[in-house]
Amino acid sequence: MNSVIDAVAQRLMVMDEGQIRIPEICDATGVNYGSVYHHFGSREGVIDAAMERIFSELIHSDVDGISRVMTGSKTRTDFLASMERFFESQAQGEERQARRQMRIRIVAAALVRPQLRQRISVVQSEVTTVLAGLCAEAQVRGWLRNDVPAHTLAVFGLSAIIGRTLDDVSATPISDDDWYIALRMMFTSFLAA
Repeated sequence: MNSVIDAVAQRLMVMDEGQIRIPEICDATGVNYGSVYHHFGSREGVIDAAMERIFSELIHSDVDGISRVMTGSKTRTDFLASMERFFESQAQGEERQARRQMRIRIVAAALVRPQLRQRISVVQSEVTTVLAGLCAEAQVRGWLRNDVPAHTLAVFGLSAIIGRTLDDVSATPISDDDWYIALRMMFTSFLAA
């Protein structure tokens, strides 16, 4: 069934879910049509599983980037330089924009699909917990302020991504350079004195 999820996920990255046909997925993967419905229950179940995988992969790759910053930083100077590079990579380009848009597309679908919402809520909770742990570690090291709970810092950082995604669909979106400046300002406000 992983090949089915992979095939659906690949298609979701380039087309609307309404264009996905399960018989075509079965032909492409060699998986029996009946087996797909037996395993996933419905077409929507297959799409939900693929959306969960996409959501998880996108969000975990971002968290992995922050984890690498923490594990690679021995000093406050290392931490600041690594976060600068991380923010720059998050702010730039069409690929980042496509990743943000896919995440918000999945969240929007989850608002009207309880099973999908339950599936991605688990992923989101895990990621928020990991981010909060990384923020707490930075607080212990004296790099981030201690007067804001680590969990709050994590959620605030995630909310910035949602804001950027909303601006992506604006008739007059801000530039990547302006977004990078805003990220740096936000991050700087949470640094320990």
